[in-house]
Amino acid sequence: MPSLIHVVDDDASFRTAIERRLKLAGYDVATYASAQQLLARLPDAGSTACILLDVRIPGLSGLELQSQLINLGLTVPIVFLTGHVDTATTVRAIKAGAEDFLTKPVSSEQLIDAIERALTRHEAARGQRGRLDSLRTLLGGLTPRERQVFDLIVRGKINKQIAYELGTTERTVKAHRHQVMEKMQVYSLAELVSIAERLGVLGSTDEANA
Repeated sequence: MPSLIHVVDDDASFRTAIERRLKLAGYDVATYASAQQLLARLPDAGSTACILLDVRIPGLSGLELQSQLINLGLTVPIVFLTGHVDTATTVRAIKAGAEDFLTKPVSSEQLIDAIERALTRHEAARGQRGRLDSLRTLLGGLTPRERQVFDLIVRGKINKQIAYELGTTERTVKAHRHQVMEKMQVYSLAELVSIAERLGVLGSTDEANA
């Protein structure tokens, strides 16, 4: 299914020209004369899409629309278009998560390259978020005792130390450790530590104590 490109620009002739270019490149296109029109028909967060957004549009500006989309939790990548280069605006937009900032007039090659980069980065980030969500679900499936064992394992404690801290036997710790590895779907301590780091289980305190 082709990616959907949302074009937000108050210049009707520009919208028409961009729509033609993008359709020739194989994209589906939706155009909007204002930010309010886009907000009235919000993009599907689960679709493969990108927003081409003019900075200076009447009513809600491009940057204001970007802020509203962020507040709504929409992570559709945004490529800004502008007829006037403004460093402060560019920096603000990029800091807020914009994928690119193009100056009009823009060539078809520049436009397609920027869109493809934005879509590729967005898909990679979405895949990473999906993986983190899966890991959080696995971690949530541990029993309270298994979670204690997990927390101590990833901090480098050996079975004997864990048994002492939890007031149990090494044999019991080994059994819990086996369950933790199975439930977290890993085969090595290194994988377990990597998961803990990605989920933020290992904080600055652990690094200071290392």
